[in-house]
Amino acid sequence: MSGGGSEMAVGCEAPLGGGDKKRDSLGTAGSPAHLIIKDLGEIHSRLLDHRPVIQGETRYFVKEFEEKRGLREMRVLENLKNMIHETNEHTLSKCRESMQDNLNQVLQRLQAATDSVCRLQQREQERKKIYNDHLIANEKQHVTQWEDFMKEQYNKQAEVDEEHRKAMERLKEQYAEMEKDLAKFSTF
Repeated sequence: MSGGGSEMAVGCEAPLGGGDKKRDSLGTAGSPAHLIIKDLGEIHSRLLDHRPVIQGETRYFVKEFEEKRGLREMRVLENLKNMIHETNEHTLSKCRESMQDNLNQVLQRLQAATDSVCRLQQREQERKKIYNDHLIANEKQHVTQWEDFMKEQYNKQAEVDEEHRKAMERLKEQYAEMEKDLAKFSTF
């Protein structure tokens, strides 16, 4: 059974017209040769032609796979639906209440922090104002002290200049007297 002869036998059945000589040589439809060829065709299709079996198995596999996949997806969707329902019923309300409670606390803390910062800013501004006022007062005091110092230096300079002038006059008088005395002695 190489397969070539059986194809020929099957091929002999197929043509309808024009193959009268072959049909005559094989005999009529009920002849033993025709039955053998028919049996050979069935054996060939059962042994070598696996397409119907494979197609059946493939359809079965696809059907099972789609059913299992459909059931798995249905379970996943049902779980998601239950989770969403539970979230909407319980978790969301708890979260909302917790958020409102915590939000009120956060707002109170934020207000307290804002008030503290405002007080600190006011204190800092007061300190800066006091410091600036102190600096301005010190600068005025230093300017006044410098003016007094310069007046005092001017007065001292005037006194020193006056003493120097008087000392110069005394020295001039003294040298003038000495020159007179020297002139008296030089006439001798």
